[in-house]
Amino acid sequence: MSTLSLITGSTLGGAEYVADHLAELLEDNGHQVEVINQAEFSSLNQDDIWLIICSTHGAGEYPDNFLPFAEELEQQQPDLSGVKFAVIGLGDSNYDTFCAAGKKIEGLLLSLGANQLGERLDIDVSSTPVPEEPAEEWFNSWVNLLDA
Repeated sequence: MSTLSLITGSTLGGAEYVADHLAELLEDNGHQVEVINQAEFSSLNQDDIWLIICSTHGAGEYPDNFLPFAEELEQQQPDLSGVKFAVIGLGDSNYDTFCAAGKKIEGLLLSLGANQLGERLDIDVSSTPVPEEPAEEWFNSWVNLLDA
């Protein structure tokens, strides 16, 4: 089974709720999981699969608890060719910056050579009051990629 780091970027807690829910599902499937709500690149294990769950703040920015992680990656430009990752973005489709933070971190990780497992999930919180539901639906097909 796999070891995963669930890295959250959250302003109001939605991404953390999704991470906690997915952590339970992953553990039920025999995976080892750590939820990280204030990630620092230097302390992350690059052998773990990174599941990034990030909401969009303001005009398309990263949440405050996620910004140091993203800035570290941008400044250091590390080789992440050994990292496997997936992204879940949370946002409001009433804004033109819908899920911009999730899209930005996905692009950054890909530019640093990381390997994406499956498609990014964008959750529209304006039409989905319980973001854990679409996350679980996505998870049910995505989890099969972990042991492929």
